[in-house]
Parts: sequence; C-alpha cells; structure tokens
Amino acid sequence: MIKIIAHRGFWLKPEEKNTLGAFERALQNGFGIETDFRDLSGELMISHDIATDDCMKASIFFDLCNQYPNTDPHAINIKADGLQNLIAPYLALWNPDRYFVFDMSVPDTLGYIKKNLNTFTRLSEYESYQDFDGKAPGIWLDGFHAEWYGMEQINQYLALGKSVAIVSPELHARDHQALWAKIKSLYTEGMSIMLCTDLPLEAKKYFS
Repeated sequence: MIKIIAHRGFWLKPEEKNTLGAFERALQNGFGIETDFRDLSGELMISHDIATDDCMKASIFFDLCNQYPNTDPHAINIKADGLQNLIAPYLALWNPDRYFVFDMSVPDTLGYIKKNLNTFTRLSEYESYQDFDGKAPGIWLDGFHAEWYGMEQINQYLALGKSVAIVSPELHARDHQALWAKIKSLYTEGMSIMLCTDLPLEAKKYFS
C-alpha cells in the first residue's frame, strides 16, 4: 500500500498542526508524520516558523514516536541549518526506513549525508534533480503551482531505485483528486511511494 504521511500530524482544525494531539492521532492511525525542526538556545524544537519558548521540544516528539514503532516513515523537515548534531542522536536509534530528512540547503544536506542519515532530495518546478552522487535514496516531489511532473517521471525515479514522497496538492490549496487517481492507477505492490497529505484518513481509505 502507498504509505501515508500526515502533514504536521493528523489535525482536525488548523490550530492543531504540529501539536502533540495531532501527532498522537496520526500514530494511532498508523500514519507517518511530516513535521518541522528548528533550534532554540541550542535545543531541538518542533516549529514551522522561528522557534520560541512556547514550541514543543523535539524530545517529546521522539518519545511519542518511539511508542509506535510500526508507523509509516516520518518526514523530518529541516527548517534551519546546522541541526545535524542535535538530531543525529535521536535518529541513530531508528532504522533508516523509519524516517528521512529533507528540505535543507544544499551545503547543509552534505552534513546529513556525511553522518549517514537517511536523506531525501527536493524536486519541484524550481529545484532540479540531485541525488548527491547516489547518496540520496529518495525524492521529495513537490509542485507549488501545478503538477508539473507526469507519472512517467515518477516511474523513472522508481526504476532508479529511489523512494518517492509526493506532496499532495491540497497542501498548496489545490484539489487533490486528479493526482490521487493518477497515483492509484500507477501504483503496483512493492513500489516505494509515499503521499504527504492534510487528509490522511481519506487517503488511507482511497488507496487501500
């Protein structure tokens, strides 16, 4: 089955994004989680925007995830440079198939690869494909304004042995139905495809 990643957790109201309740709801339903990491005064925090004292400590997130070891991969969105030394001790306890890091600047990405952390490369209409000399096992496939890519392109990356995590269009305020239908028609058992969505329960039902 296509693996479902809940964007900032499985939230029911926008104000629940990146909260403990949304994370726990996602894990209870077997979903992976996409969430945002920054630092504050030398401590790793969960925050999409600049971190403040009100933000959740990353240790709380990891402690919660460790209670649900069989959920789909967690997408670790790196929002600030230089977090490798803070995040590596947590990820060292996980098998690589439990997570991937992504969204860093290119120079910062090299630091994650050097630490042998499971690193995906971004690909969008503004970012070209880069596998960092074969050391990036997956792709975070995004479309800010439209689905600029085709199913043939996804197949090409799968044929190269890459995992493909697709950003669902509703994250950019577009309808998701056409893309979901194309993904469903493409998918066959064993393909390494993930979908990051604001509608995880709907996606689970659709793709099951």
